[in-house]
Amino acid sequence: MTKETLRQRRWVLASRPHGEPVADDFRLEEANVPEPAEGEVLLRTIYLSLDPYMRGRMSDAPSYSPPVELGAVMVGGTVSRVEQSRHPNFKTGEWVLGYSGWQTYDVSNGDGLVKLGDAPEHPSWSLGILGMPGFTAYMGLLDIGQPKVGETLVVAAATGPVGATVGQIGKLKGCRVVGIAGGPEKCRHAVEVLGFDLCIDHRAKDFAEQLASACPAGIDVYYENVGGKVFDAVLPLLNTSARVPVCGLVSGYNATDLPDGPDRLPLLMGTLLKKRIRMQGFIIGQDYGHRIGEFQEEMGRWVQEGKIKYREQIIDGLENAPAALIGLLKGENFGKVVIRLANDK
Repeated sequence: MTKETLRQRRWVLASRPHGEPVADDFRLEEANVPEPAEGEVLLRTIYLSLDPYMRGRMSDAPSYSPPVELGAVMVGGTVSRVEQSRHPNFKTGEWVLGYSGWQTYDVSNGDGLVKLGDAPEHPSWSLGILGMPGFTAYMGLLDIGQPKVGETLVVAAATGPVGATVGQIGKLKGCRVVGIAGGPEKCRHAVEVLGFDLCIDHRAKDFAEQLASACPAGIDVYYENVGGKVFDAVLPLLNTSARVPVCGLVSGYNATDLPDGPDRLPLLMGTLLKKRIRMQGFIIGQDYGHRIGEFQEEMGRWVQEGKIKYREQIIDGLENAPAALIGLLKGENFGKVVIRLANDK
């Protein structure tokens, strides 16, 4: 190690946010770089994934995973290199996929680490199209959404890492794909680069009317990861036997109360019943972890053949992670957000 890397830097959770996270909810700490014991490896983080689920982990409300404790390192998927190994199955210099969180170094006993080889072509892609977001898109659409040729698929957050992948898989399966995104630039990208048939700007004053016009035959599959006004516009357009995979509700992650207005639960329940709609939430690791090999084989082939396009938003410097997550939760990202901690080849 050089003198510049002798210190460990890490972001810890300083306070639980009320509503939108703010900079003071995070605290940057420094410490000595940990030493690996026998049977352990010292990992140096190269890439850190930022994802909407992190907002939920900052809260202590009951959820599918335990919250980050106050004073503990913020969680997150990482791509790292083995800096020092005292483990028989890992060698110095290897690339690995893990869950080291928001810190420059981590010590691991090897459990949960996935080897990426000595020189992966796109190591950060293991945090996106070839990782959790891509896996979420693949299983949610194909297992729950079950798209059929000629059906209309509507995708929220259409240029995010999950939505962009969902829409492209939908096209491969013969669907007519309508995306929903924030702003004309993202909508152009969805159509011109990702190959969606149409994309509607949810910021438009007549968004609901535009969506209805874009789906004259109704909606057969709606991939839900946003909620809020987007789902309000989608609900009346759902066809009989429509399928709605639910992987997230990012519009409500910062909410402190129920939304204003009338109680819409009877409308939702009545629509689900009358139209026999399948609406199913899922947690990718817990529900589909045993099928990751299937995903890796097919998605790897699609990416290699150029059938799936992928966009990353690389942000340099661990110090920028809090601001990047805050922006992501506001929809300011364009593509998969990855923090680059070091420029390793």
